[in-house]
Amino acid sequence: MRDLYDLTVVGGGPAGLYTAFYSGLRNMKTKIIEFQSQLGGKVLLYPEKMIWDVGGQPPTLGERFVKQLIEQGLTFDPTVCLGTKVEHIERDELGHFILITNDGERHYTKSVVMANGGGIINPMRLELEGAEKFEMTNLHYTVQSLNRFRDKTVLISGGGNAAVDWAVELLPIAKKVIVIYRKDTLSAHEAQVEQLKHSDADLLLNTTIETLVSNMEKTAIEEVVLQVEHTGGKVAIKVDEVLINHGYDRDISLEFSTDLKPELVDDYYYKGDSTGSTSQPGIFAAGDILSFNGKVNLLVGAFQDAVNAVNQAKQYIDPKADKFGMVSSHNETFVERNRKMISKLLDQESPDCQQSCAANQSKALNI
Repeated sequence: MRDLYDLTVVGGGPAGLYTAFYSGLRNMKTKIIEFQSQLGGKVLLYPEKMIWDVGGQPPTLGERFVKQLIEQGLTFDPTVCLGTKVEHIERDELGHFILITNDGERHYTKSVVMANGGGIINPMRLELEGAEKFEMTNLHYTVQSLNRFRDKTVLISGGGNAAVDWAVELLPIAKKVIVIYRKDTLSAHEAQVEQLKHSDADLLLNTTIETLVSNMEKTAIEEVVLQVEHTGGKVAIKVDEVLINHGYDRDISLEFSTDLKPELVDDYYYKGDSTGSTSQPGIFAAGDILSFNGKVNLLVGAFQDAVNAVNQAKQYIDPKADKFGMVSSHNETFVERNRKMISKLLDQESPDCQQSCAANQSKALNI
């Protein structure tokens, strides 16, 4: 007998995790399928960046934010399939969707929420012979620890948001920051570009990496030879660390059977609306993958997309269901959880505070 889910979420990033949380809140049997070996999505690429723009959340390190997202997303114990890639989606004779994955498994579900963001992304590698051997030492494609770059000379190649953001982050940490870019104008956010230009970082435009020169042991990069496009000249710079931010390769190989393929925007994003619906009934979307007029491409927008997509999916599989889930402050699902959390918090309070705090919390819980 096949295992049938109410909702299957493709993608385990912020949009997918909040989708799983909210679908659990609506008593839907839920599964998450994620290609990477861990949940968290693109936020995993920025563990030491501060996230400021989530409502009600103080500035939070990416690493901590991911942990909180995962904890929330797994609140209602969805089934999670990691290291699994959805390759094809079709429909069976009962109207259920079949998600066929790279391991040959067939996953059955009544509805689908596509939350796969920009697709399966991999950093674009530096196209120089032998560059890969330095990836174990001082050639990087993301920053896992800012402390790694403390008091060092860091060369950053790239002119987009990631490159300029990291340059600004490293200014107070590194001994020297050098940014090179192949074009004559940086393409990152204006505010970050201005901050970089008014710093003591070296900014070299119309410049690319020609050669990586190794140390005596041939284990790490010691010097980078740069090519200046306009003059044809070359510049050799001693470095301690090299960070490459040339964008990402995107795997968009997921296929639908002919009768199920949703309408696309720019050959990738699902054309939908603010309810999370796509052009195909039963297939919904949330987060960066969804395109509609008024779309907010921020984490807060992904969370709203998730709520709307789940509400639509709930009504798709049960037309008599309420249009919206009950808010957490009045939802019986959380009563016992709240009681345990409040008791734990009270245990940490001073004795003088415990009595008044307990009285207030009892009123809030109606106990």
